Amino acid sequence: MTEQHNDMNEMINEIEASMKRINSGEILEGKVITVNENEAIINIGHMADGILPKNEISNEDIDPRDVLKVDDIVKVYVVKSKDENGNVLLSKKRADAVLVWDELEAVMNKEETLTVKVKEVVKGGVITDIKGVRGFIPASQLSADYVKDLSAFVGVELEVKIIELDKSKKKLVLSRRVIEVKEREEKKKELFATIKAGEKRKGVVTKTAKYGAFVDIGGIEGLVHITELSWKRVKSTDDVVKVGDEVEVFVLSVDSEKGRVSLSMKDTMEHPWDKEISTFKTGDVVDAKIVKIMDFGAFAKLNEEIEGLIHISQISEEKVANIKEVLNIGDTVKVKIINIDKDKRKIGLSIKEAIEKPVINLDEFNDEDDMQTLGDLFGDKLKNLDLK
Repeated sequence: MTEQHNDMNEMINEIEASMKRINSGEILEGKVITVNENEAIINIGHMADGILPKNEISNEDIDPRDVLKVDDIVKVYVVKSKDENGNVLLSKKRADAVLVWDELEAVMNKEETLTVKVKEVVKGGVITDIKGVRGFIPASQLSADYVKDLSAFVGVELEVKIIELDKSKKKLVLSRRVIEVKEREEKKKELFATIKAGEKRKGVVTKTAKYGAFVDIGGIEGLVHITELSWKRVKSTDDVVKVGDEVEVFVLSVDSEKGRVSLSMKDTMEHPWDKEISTFKTGDVVDAKIVKIMDFGAFAKLNEEIEGLIHISQISEEKVANIKEVLNIGDTVKVKIINIDKDKRKIGLSIKEAIEKPVINLDEFNDEDDMQTLGDLFGDKLKNLDLK
């Protein structure tokens, strides 16, 4: 009797529920009974099942069978409580559009992200669609970098955060930029924790200026001062690098507190001096051009890369009081390389050592036939002297 009584109560409840009046604008929960290419039939616990047409499932042109399966539980919006055939006309996309605001608000409060697809470009930004809700991404919020062509984002899926939501005004503003900025900051912290002076890194030139170039080495922008671009003198940064160039750099110093990294490009290259010095050795006599005169000596170039010092004491055998009275800038002189310091990249030169000195042949004075004694020279005179 008890089971029959319970079954009876359930039946009565179902009948009462089915007799319950359904109003347009309500959102109900139902179960998918059947689905075909044109529509889905939804059991909403009413005396009549609900009809969910293809065009009320999504704003996209989809096949209902790709979205809904038999026995799926769905939220639906009552468009008409009774159509011309006595059926209840339902809409899933309208229910989504109503419920999505609550979902979006929850996402924003939890500071979670959303994945959206860009639909079109409008003045000042782009538009996305989230379950029927129109979302706006301002151009300034599309990326952490400057965006020149907004149309390049059409059809692209982006992970975004909600930065403004107003249910009453149906206003939804999204941002990709805040995510990128956060990602870069986290990557920057990780890099500062591992990067060390003395390392070599690969990077990309992001900006050039009169005083040097900025290079992104994987989340951190470091400065390559103009004096560190090349071993040769650089007049303009743009003569050496351009924005977008991939370069190898040497880390000179890291200041994690100030967020600064000093880089060098020339330290990744062989110094021209080291390459050219192999063509010279101590004792070589070569031509050199005087390029600078100081009180203590003169500097002379052996070639474009190698420059040496002629100390004042190495200019002449005679004492030189004023170098400018002996040498002029631009003079070409013969010099002898008297020392090479490869560690300090310095060369000592000498003009006086390069001058050929006459060679005395001592053998000429050892020829017995030509040698004369005092007796040979003064013999007769000595005989005539009275030594008594």
